[in-house]
Amino acid sequence: MKSAGNNTHRVRTRIIGTGSGIPDRVLTNFDLEKIVDTNDEWIAQRTGIRERRLASAGESTVTFGLKAAESALEAAGLTPDDLDMIIVATQTPDMPVPSAACLLQGRLGARKARAFDVVAGCTGWVYGLVVADAFIKTNPYFNIMVVGAEVLSSRVNWEDRSTCVLFGDGAGAVIVTGADNGQGLLASCIGADGSEWESLTIVGGGSMHPPTHETVDKKLQFIQMEGNKVFKLAVPAMEEMCWQVLSDTGHRPEDVDVFIPHQANLRIMEAVIDRLGIPVEKVVVTLDKYGNTSTASIPVALDEALRSGRIKDGDLVLTAAFGGGFTWGAALLQW
Repeated sequence: MKSAGNNTHRVRTRIIGTGSGIPDRVLTNFDLEKIVDTNDEWIAQRTGIRERRLASAGESTVTFGLKAAESALEAAGLTPDDLDMIIVATQTPDMPVPSAACLLQGRLGARKARAFDVVAGCTGWVYGLVVADAFIKTNPYFNIMVVGAEVLSSRVNWEDRSTCVLFGDGAGAVIVTGADNGQGLLASCIGADGSEWESLTIVGGGSMHPPTHETVDKKLQFIQMEGNKVFKLAVPAMEEMCWQVLSDTGHRPEDVDVFIPHQANLRIMEAVIDRLGIPVEKVVVTLDKYGNTSTASIPVALDEALRSGRIKDGDLVLTAAFGGGFTWGAALLQW
């Protein structure tokens, strides 16, 4: 697998604020029993999911991105005017044009901030963090917001039990800036393989298959996934990325204090930590209550871990993700 990574620098990209935006609407496994041929035991055993949160009428990706952004700004002690850049990682923007980042910038009133989206599947937030890190290296006083936000319920076929049980909606945000006190992003690594794109995709709605009665009737606007293929590719890719960022910084898995993997499927997460030898008590799991929120899963879990006191100053925090594209990546941070 080809990848690109970066090592430590004197000025590091440090997270100074986190936030989440979670829908109020809850859909449990028991609720799904009334919609498709499934049951709570089957879903929980195969995925680790008990419930997920879904957007209500009138709510969109930017709705939850805004909640997460405002919470992150408050945590950082900043105002929208303090932001120099907004990066939104999403696969479900409110509309094709403008970007979710521009809509978010407008609703925040962050007039000085540059704004753009990143599309990298479920690895999008990690990609966004890597992009922000590159800007911080040349603009260490920048305040950059990196958001992962999705309304995947809008892309789920509720007649397909293999996918509709998996996904949820929500957003997570972090604000980063430069720091020279030893804290921050120690190493990151991202990769991709576009030859396997058909295993996880939404083929309808783009220029190849624009919206028509025919594409809608064929349900091309919904998520299509080969679960077994995703599992076989995701586990070794996430493991490799984790080993790379650890080795780049001279660390071992036993040095990790908190591991936040992408919350896709409990079996994938368990396989990765088993290969790395990271104890389960060091792993942050939000999958059971939120489902797979794609780009939002890591920043939401990070926010909850930080606010609950699970992450403390000095902790070594490892994150890793895998998503459609295929894409993958990892980041190692010194808190």
